[in-house]
Amino acid sequence: MRDEFTHRIATHDDLKALHALMARSIAQNQSDFLTPQQVAASGKVMGLDTQLVRDGTYFLIECEGRIAGCGGWSFRATLYGGDDSVVAREPATLNPATDAAKIRAMYTDPDFTRRGIGARILALCEDAARQAGFQRVELMGTAAGVPLYRAQGYAPVAEQEYASVGGVEIPLLRMEKHFG
Repeated sequence: MRDEFTHRIATHDDLKALHALMARSIAQNQSDFLTPQQVAASGKVMGLDTQLVRDGTYFLIECEGRIAGCGGWSFRATLYGGDDSVVAREPATLNPATDAAKIRAMYTDPDFTRRGIGARILALCEDAARQAGFQRVELMGTAAGVPLYRAQGYAPVAEQEYASVGGVEIPLLRMEKHFG
């Protein structure tokens, strides 16, 4: 029997489950790409920006009542970082004619990896950004996410960067995709 995946927009009632999924995802899905110290520090760089939920731009993929994955897009200037992040966020609204929409906070439950969840979330986000008038999207890829983003047509637009948390450097790669 094939799993039935559905999607919907996240609500405030989903926040507790989203935070738990993100913690599991960071701990397990990043461990093949980062040192244990980098994984531990990642929680201060990654995470949910609840502005995405308030804006109605954060998607959930569900399977049999469980959140299999999540991710969103934004019409705001913040590229990455969650509510508890050391990264400064910028709530300014973007201009679809000149700016890139942001793909944000993508996570897959470790029990659902390698089942197309990330690609589905990206497609939902890209479609929504395109419908909002954006011509391109950009994101800040984690080491674990970069292979997926490359496979979905994203290309690096800068050299690898590092977010520093307590002296621990976490690698990040800014990437973008043009519609067309």
